[in-house]
Amino acid sequence: MRTLLLLPFLILSSAASAQWTISTFAGTGVAGGSGDGGPAKAAQIDNPFGVVRGPDGAIWFCEYTGQRIRRVDEDGTIRTIAGTGKKGYSGDGGPALEATFNLPHELRFDARGDLYIVDMTNHAVRKIDMQTNIITTIAGTGKKGYSGDGGPADKAEFSQPHSIQFGPDGSLYVCDIGNHVIRRIDMTTGTISTFAGTGKPGATPDGAPITGTPLKGPRSLDFDKAGNLWLATREGNQVFKFDLKANKIHHAAGTGKKGFTGNGGPAKDATLSGPKGISIDAEGNVWLADCESHSIRMIDAKTGKLELIAGLNEKGDGPDGDPLGCKMARPHGVFCDADGSVFIGDSESHRVRLLKKK
Repeated sequence: MRTLLLLPFLILSSAASAQWTISTFAGTGVAGGSGDGGPAKAAQIDNPFGVVRGPDGAIWFCEYTGQRIRRVDEDGTIRTIAGTGKKGYSGDGGPALEATFNLPHELRFDARGDLYIVDMTNHAVRKIDMQTNIITTIAGTGKKGYSGDGGPADKAEFSQPHSIQFGPDGSLYVCDIGNHVIRRIDMTTGTISTFAGTGKPGATPDGAPITGTPLKGPRSLDFDKAGNLWLATREGNQVFKFDLKANKIHHAAGTGKKGFTGNGGPAKDATLSGPKGISIDAEGNVWLADCESHSIRMIDAKTGKLELIAGLNEKGDGPDGDPLGCKMARPHGVFCDADGSVFIGDSESHRVRLLKKK
């Protein structure tokens, strides 16, 4: 009986994934930092995490253990933009190529076209002025902690910040995962505050107010076209929608238990396995890099169902072609492009992959 109940879910997920094809966009599958100036597919990359398209039309990504920021131009050429490849915390006030990072997690561009990077184990957010290529720290002191609310962001302390995104108001939102909070930086005044979370992990009830409600491992966030904030919780194994206008949190996916069930069924009844990347596409679908199940899953905005799009819940380095025939290895990054294609930071396969509609 159990097999019969699960069978429709599998069929529905297969139908959803059948619309897509997967290919390697960058990387050879071997960890390294070679290949600058040549084709991205022939280059070695090292544990790609966050991926984003820049205002220049290039695809940018950070290498978590490679300690670099790299760019793939529209002609497919790869270049290193920041980082020496060595671990450290140096270079502020100088050229980004001479700076060192300590496990960079994610990157985003502001409206002016400058690049912001979460430098996780330096407990900081750094900025590259794209006109001068000078790098600075705009938030965090380099010391682990939880302090600074109400004051300048560069005097505040974080605990392993992971994800960032600019909100509709231009503020920078930071997943301060070690403190179980989301912080907000007013980019006009430079002032930092706690936007959500209490500083201690806890359950997040459906319909609860944003202010004063606990979060459990806020890992990755994005905004939809309506201005709602979407959050994936790593330890919580759930997805939430924050209605900023109503000051309410709505449960969107995951029971809170870790697992890989429910594909093709209601997202709220499914189990997730350490989701570590989230991105909202133009149609409002919510894409997840479900890291520990080595898969890409998607909450369908029209049906509310969770669809398995790529991966097998089995770690590996799969071939191009059928997304459900392509094993991945702890993907951390996912980015929905304007044309509907989806980029994946397939971290331990040392590849950036690309999902495209057939």
